Amino acid sequence: MADTRHTMAHAPIAPGRERREPGEVFGSGFTLFADMLFIGLLTSLACLPVVTAPAAFAAASATLRGAAGNGVQVRAGTYGAHLRAHLSARSAALGLVPPLLAVVVLIDAALMRAALPGAAVMAPALALLVLGATVVALRAAALEAPHVLSAREALLRSAANPRGSLLLAGAVILSGLLAWSIPLLIPLLPGPLAFAATVVDLRSPAEAQEPANAQEN
Repeated sequence: MADTRHTMAHAPIAPGRERREPGEVFGSGFTLFADMLFIGLLTSLACLPVVTAPAAFAAASATLRGAAGNGVQVRAGTYGAHLRAHLSARSAALGLVPPLLAVVVLIDAALMRAALPGAAVMAPALALLVLGATVVALRAAALEAPHVLSAREALLRSAANPRGSLLLAGAVILSGLLAWSIPLLIPLLPGPLAFAATVVDLRSPAEAQEPANAQEN
């Protein structure tokens, strides 16, 4: 017993691993959970100027993609570097689209509440339009160079991979329900959304790129 205690006392303690093992997508256990929460907070802060939202989500996806491919730990500095790389006049122009779409949705919702003819048809059509636009926007933010924030490429990949698009739509719906039921979670939700978009793009790169290659040829 004394020898056993002596051996255990001097046994080397394995250091906590800083890099992910091969085969892991985004790490394991609470590492994944912590990464998503951290990225969610950073993305929410970066989205405060509104027009920076596309670059913020693209930076979130790039940060998570780097963690998946190279085992790089998620850090604020890494996210900031990706954010600066994605900020441009084009991304700022794209950042004007969500507020304009929100204004249109609010106006249409007010018209439907006025019991106008066709409101029963317009309500679900409008909801599907907003959901589809959100899915395409998330897929555009998850694209790698040279297709970063390309709406055309996002549309092609969404059509080529309907299963992934449906999964991403489910993530959007769940996030909307969480935001409606627990508003305190809103600052954290961009993280899981960026994570879902990145996973969908990582899990089906070949299927998504086939239509794009066909168009180029």
